[in-house]
This record gives sequence, structure tokens and C-alpha cells, in this order.
Amino acid sequence: MEFRDRHVMVTGGTGALGIAVVGALLQAGAQCHVPYFHPAEAERFPFRADARMRLSGPVDLADEAAVRQLYAAVPRLWASIHLAGGFGAAGIAEIDKAALMQQLQMNFLTCFLCCRAAVSALRKSGGGRIVNVAARPALEPRQGAGMSAYAASKAAVAALTAALGEELVKEDILVNAVAPSVLDTPANRKTMPKAKHELWPKVEEVAATILFLASPENRVTRGAIVPVYGRS
Repeated sequence: MEFRDRHVMVTGGTGALGIAVVGALLQAGAQCHVPYFHPAEAERFPFRADARMRLSGPVDLADEAAVRQLYAAVPRLWASIHLAGGFGAAGIAEIDKAALMQQLQMNFLTCFLCCRAAVSALRKSGGGRIVNVAARPALEPRQGAGMSAYAASKAAVAALTAALGEELVKEDILVNAVAPSVLDTPANRKTMPKAKHELWPKVEEVAATILFLASPENRVTRGAIVPVYGRS
């Protein structure tokens, strides 16, 4: 997959999946733009010294003006990959309005605002790609038992993706999403030490799917929510 000299935004790029995505993009020749919220994220980011990396921050992706400014600074945007978000598990009785709104803000609002800003930039570039991250409960709502606010926020991401895939196809802007199950990360292994970790999808494997959807080689897939479950 050829990304040489193509500018790609990766939100959530300092996380476990984000690092795998950015590493693969740099290897493919991309110019990567990664916003961060906490300065510590930038300090420990393994690619911060790469000449083709631009770290921007602190940036609040739930702030409309900040998102608009972030995307305005990117020349000739080719793709925007939205990995930023957060997880919250609680039964319905334990979820108050504040907790619900937090999940919607972290997972749906940030995605919506970044999609909106990306579309404006991609129209100036003459087309491109958008890739969002939903989750398995977005496709299989029963999997969202005990985490209904999170499941609903990711279902909103899936619905947005499908709608934009239809809305933007005539402008050569292809919009898709991946829907991971539990990713094989050190944090998830620590949280679930007795799980069958070998069945979980690896971040590098999910990154490969994301790269294809964001690449020029993807000419026909749009509006898809692609399951990336591994063997779990």
C-alpha cells in the first residue's frame, strides 16, 4: 500500500492501536499528523523524532474550534483515521447522565467533529479516505450488556460511518470503520489476566485492515463496518 508523501491524520495515534497504525503508515511513506491531549503522550510517543511526524497538542477533540484549527494546518489531506475514544463498563443502574454524556463525547462527538473537519479538508484535496473505529457491540448489541453507554456510543459511530459512506461517495471520499473485539494490548491483558489472549486480534493485524481502508488501493469499499475480531 503506497502512502508516499500523502498526509494522514491519526487521532488517538499515541495509544496502543494508534502506535501500530502510525508505525505502518510511516513505513509506507506517509506524512503523519497526530494530535495529543496530555503532554506525557507526546513524550513517550516512539516516533516523535521522525521527520515525517507532526505532533500537535494539547488538543481537545471535543472542542469544535480546536478540531477545525487542527485540520486547517494539514496540507493536502489524504486520509483521516479516528482512533480516539474511551471505554466504560457499568450496569444501567450505575450509569448517570454524566457518565452517558462522557461516553458519547469521547467516542461519538470526537468522531463526528473530526469527520466533519476531515470532509472539508478532503474536498479541497479532491477526495480521500476516512476510517473510524466502532466496536463489536456496535454490530452485536447483546455484547454490550454491562456496558450499554459504551455500546450505544460506538453504535452511533457505526451509523455515522454508514451514512457518510453514502453521502460522500460521489466526491471520491470513501468512509469506513473497523469494529474490533478486545484488542491484545498490555492494558487489556492486565485487566483480564485469565482470558485467552491468543484469540484476541493483535494491534498490528487491525492496523493492516485500517491501512487498506485508508489507502488509494481501496477503490470500492465504503460505508462498511468491518469486523476485526481475531479468533475471539
